[in-house]
Amino acid sequence: MTAIASADRIAFRDVATSEWTKLRSLRSTGWSFAAYTLLSIGVSVLAMALTTANWDHLSATDRHDILADPTGLILEPGGLWGQIAVCVLGAIMFAGEYSTGTVRASMLAVPRRTPVLAAKAAVFGGVTFVIAEVVAFISFFVGRALVSKHVSVSLGDPGVLRAIIGTGLSLALVGLFSLSLGVLIRHTAGAITSAIGLVIVLPTVMSALPGKVGQYLGTYVPGGESFHQLMSSGRETNSIVTPWQGFGIACAWTAVALVLATVSLRRRDV
Repeated sequence: MTAIASADRIAFRDVATSEWTKLRSLRSTGWSFAAYTLLSIGVSVLAMALTTANWDHLSATDRHDILADPTGLILEPGGLWGQIAVCVLGAIMFAGEYSTGTVRASMLAVPRRTPVLAAKAAVFGGVTFVIAEVVAFISFFVGRALVSKHVSVSLGDPGVLRAIIGTGLSLALVGLFSLSLGVLIRHTAGAITSAIGLVIVLPTVMSALPGKVGQYLGTYVPGGESFHQLMSSGRETNSIVTPWQGFGIACAWTAVALVLATVSLRRRDV
């Protein structure tokens, strides 16, 4: 029994190493993460610069919201725009192999199939988390410097460090959700379109609906407020879920997508 378990662990490590090699060798990996970095930091800096420049013209309500949650103001705009690049790369991770036919080699090497998806999800999710964390810290310190004249915020404030770590967790979930869509759809363009549509377009449309309907749908649909609520300090008053509740909803959607992807991978022909 011990020998079999050891062999299984070594086999999974080998699969994970293979997936790490694939991720590094894809040209789209570098371009996508570079786009994510530029979009996230750039939008955060732009949001802070505009806030500072227009501070005297902001309404009392807007100032109150900013003072209540400056961390969310720094991290969320960049995170929301940066997730476009993560959606694209996540969808490509598996759908791209179907488009090129290289998925056949992967399935021949690992006939059980499930370890391939697990390894790809672990590698891609882990890399996305690390890069998103680095970008989040940079965005926070740059944004804090820009808005320091009007708002005081530091890593030691309640919820701030959690929000920065939550940014990496949120982006990792977005990436895994998009990866699952790539498995289900098996077509690069279709997977990218579906990922952006579900993660970005659908929540925007739902949240635009009037009243409580729009507020609840905008929170609970895939990619909705639940997916980025963890990027805030949790001190804003207009949210219907706490950061950790939102994270739980996002985890649930991602888990459902991964389960469906696993079932599809095991039952359908390559």
